[in-house]
Amino acid sequence: MLETGIGRAHNLHLSTLDQFTLPGDVAASRRYFVPDLIDPPIEVAPDGTIAVPPGPGIGVSPVPQRLQDATVHQERFRQ
Repeated sequence: MLETGIGRAHNLHLSTLDQFTLPGDVAASRRYFVPDLIDPPIEVAPDGTIAVPPGPGIGVSPVPQRLQDATVHQERFRQ
């Protein structure tokens, strides 16, 4: 459950599917990571709802510098 905003965005989209009856836990993207890896952030509205990110794909984009800052180990493979 300690996912970044990338996983949260996926969960929000899945939660809106008609036949989806067991959504994952959804919360603001900054709940566990400040700053989170994404932009724009996923926020909880005053009425307790969360809007599904409207952009292309999952609706949010990873911020390259934040990804780099959070990276502990990286490997590159040649083709």
